[in-house]
Amino acid sequence: MTNKAYKIAVFAGDGVGREIIQEALKVLKAVTDKTSVTLSLAEGLIGGAAYDVFGTPLPDESLKIALDSDAVLLGAVGGPKWEGLDYSVRPERALLGLREKLGLYANLRPVAVFDELLDASPLKKEIVRGIDIMIVRELTGDIYFGKPRGVTKDNEGRRTGVNTMVYTEEEIRRIALSAFELARGRKKNLVSVDKANVLETTELWRDVVTETGRRYPDVTLNHMYVDNCAMQLIRNPSQFDVIVTTNLFGDILSDEAAMLTGSIGMLPSASLGEAKALYEPIHGSAPDIAGKNIANPLATILSVAMMVRHSLSLPQEAALIEKAVAETLKDGWRTQDIYSTGKKSVGTQQMGDEVVRRIAQPS
Repeated sequence: MTNKAYKIAVFAGDGVGREIIQEALKVLKAVTDKTSVTLSLAEGLIGGAAYDVFGTPLPDESLKIALDSDAVLLGAVGGPKWEGLDYSVRPERALLGLREKLGLYANLRPVAVFDELLDASPLKKEIVRGIDIMIVRELTGDIYFGKPRGVTKDNEGRRTGVNTMVYTEEEIRRIALSAFELARGRKKNLVSVDKANVLETTELWRDVVTETGRRYPDVTLNHMYVDNCAMQLIRNPSQFDVIVTTNLFGDILSDEAAMLTGSIGMLPSASLGEAKALYEPIHGSAPDIAGKNIANPLATILSVAMMVRHSLSLPQEAALIEKAVAETLKDGWRTQDIYSTGKKSVGTQQMGDEVVRRIAQPS
């Protein structure tokens, strides 16, 4: 078998980032040791950690590491330490910069509930049991990147804040194609979420998604206003298969959907472009628990599974990671955020070790 070599950029970031990244790397090594894949890892600083050293959240050196790599594995950025900084140099700007420079336009956020964690969900078991949703969030347009933006003052010192929601037809069609392709490989059910009744930008969104849907007669397309979707995710989440939506709405809805699972510490994500990809948990840097060995590494480990599937083209190995996570949970191992009476309470490192142990077992 031909040996394949991949370059992976690793950015731990801030807060619990370094702890969870270390467990993810252990899992990555365990699974690639079973293959003919060779990995070359390059680490760099981003976020608040980079600002403290370089005065910018995304130094040129780190950007070069990302651009020279096949994929990026990221922990988390941000924290109260840097909240007083000017918006242009806050840690979160590193994420936006990576998305823009790497051309990462499709954010995939799977939302699935493990049977073993049904009790952790704030909703009734019968509502969340078996849900398996893929949220496809457009990542490089919308109000996050639109111009003009900023805060201005008039002659009397009164401030006005401006952000611009903007989408081109090409940006919408590109993410729609990604969503339809994903839906075609799943249950062939796609819901496009907008606010077309009041926002002209998303009226265009609905038109272009509808036009794109004509290429996919085998996929059922429905449209839903974002406020209704927010309600339906709580009322009847099992109705959804694939959801495609804008950058802003996707940001909000995916975090809402995360709570269906009982812990945001369980959910991975992938940000894909034409040639590059970035993988990260959707939770934040949790500075209040950083360094205490209690953070849940499973979202980051599951992000590695997404990387193995999408960037390394190893679907069986990705499934092996996901199976190992499920078996670890089935055997009762729990970090603090998902702990319940009668289970085995463990820290970040031991949770990673338990997943690695199951991956290493002979098939």
